[in-house]
Amino acid sequence: MKIIVVGCGKIGRTIAEQLNNENHEVIIIDNDRDIVEQVSSEIDVMSMVGNGATYNVLKQAGVAKADLVIAVTPEDEVNMLCCLIAKKIGAKHTIARIRNPEYAEEIDYIKDELGLSMYLNPERATATEIAKLLRFPSAIEVDTFAKGRIEILNIELKEGSHLTNSTISESFKKLKSHVLVCAVRRGDETFIPDGSFELKLGDKVSILASSYNMDEFFHNAHIQDARIKNAMIVGGGMIAFYLAEMLVKAGITTKIIERDEERCEELSTMLGNSVEVICGDGTDKLVLEEEGLSSEGAFVSLTNIDEENIMLSLYAKTVSKAKTITKIDHMAFTNIVDKLDIGVKIYPKEIAAEYIIRYVRAMQNSYNKIEALYRIAEGGAEAFEFRVPADSRMIGPTLAELKLKKNVLVCSINRYGNIYTPKGSDTIQEGDIIIIVTTLSGLSALDDFLEDE
Repeated sequence: MKIIVVGCGKIGRTIAEQLNNENHEVIIIDNDRDIVEQVSSEIDVMSMVGNGATYNVLKQAGVAKADLVIAVTPEDEVNMLCCLIAKKIGAKHTIARIRNPEYAEEIDYIKDELGLSMYLNPERATATEIAKLLRFPSAIEVDTFAKGRIEILNIELKEGSHLTNSTISESFKKLKSHVLVCAVRRGDETFIPDGSFELKLGDKVSILASSYNMDEFFHNAHIQDARIKNAMIVGGGMIAFYLAEMLVKAGITTKIIERDEERCEELSTMLGNSVEVICGDGTDKLVLEEEGLSSEGAFVSLTNIDEENIMLSLYAKTVSKAKTITKIDHMAFTNIVDKLDIGVKIYPKEIAAEYIIRYVRAMQNSYNKIEALYRIAEGGAEAFEFRVPADSRMIGPTLAELKLKKNVLVCSINRYGNIYTPKGSDTIQEGDIIIIVTTLSGLSALDDFLEDE
């Protein structure tokens, strides 16, 4: 696909890099010549220097033949104008980055009037991911399918876990829980396990279940997953604003610590009395102690400085039992950061890029009836949600008879709203919505998961 990315900031660059890795024809546009030269020298993409919201620049970039235009400059209005002009010239699809909360209430109108295929709010997307993680405090990754009725949670097996040192079939038979282990991350390897796979300390296990069965599993497995009642956020940026809104709706008492007095006033106005906004230095341990860090259920470090976020989470780990979530903006030292005990690491630009990649793949594979697609097990596997077409070779044989490729697992069947974990004797029918997990790459059509005839 021919894709034009307007804006080469952190998110634009990450999007361009990932699209290029998936073999799309990518063109980047930015006003800053130095940034364009730097990005094009590090990523094998075409580039242009200029205002991507002008007719001449877009026409020069070949927007009339573009499959997709993604506008991610720092200015919402520039992004919307860019997409409007691109659509008028002939771009098939457009995506605009729109961050301002003032546009949130009228986003559907804006989307329709500008002909946007999708809008991206990176801060809101990041807040959504954090809020999902706080629903299950033991999870390090959460993805949802079937419009929220099915979840895949990634948990790390720690000392004392009832799941270690026994096979999956033995462990889950004792637990009497209706869940499925669909992937296991061990070190740098990802496995699609069968019942004989033995789980070990430190494994990161991806578990699929309905929301009800997931709650039952955590209870039966004696995994500490008590509901979080209160949360402390350090840093009062847009992610903090959106997250605080979501946590309040979930019944979680929330406070934000922000050092800038003017920003504190803005947050107080936008959030009202539902959130306590503290004007103070969140990196000062005396302030954290006075505000009750030791008794918080969750601690989220969202300052603009990675080093501050890391140190804050390390400190929170030493003085509380809070679930810690750490925002990381720069990816240069992820191999070191990943070894630190700072709870869940959140990478906003990766989250934003992942939203875009999902949409691009859905565009490519709309004829294959893909309903959703997620990378799971820290990127080591992918989970596909398919609607089964009438001509699929999967229809007819039992799952035991299906000749699935190695490292492919059918995890769930949704038939007319009834969701169940399939057994070998079950069959797949036309119109079923199924979830497939695999470590294989390059698969997109449903029948790609079967051995060649």
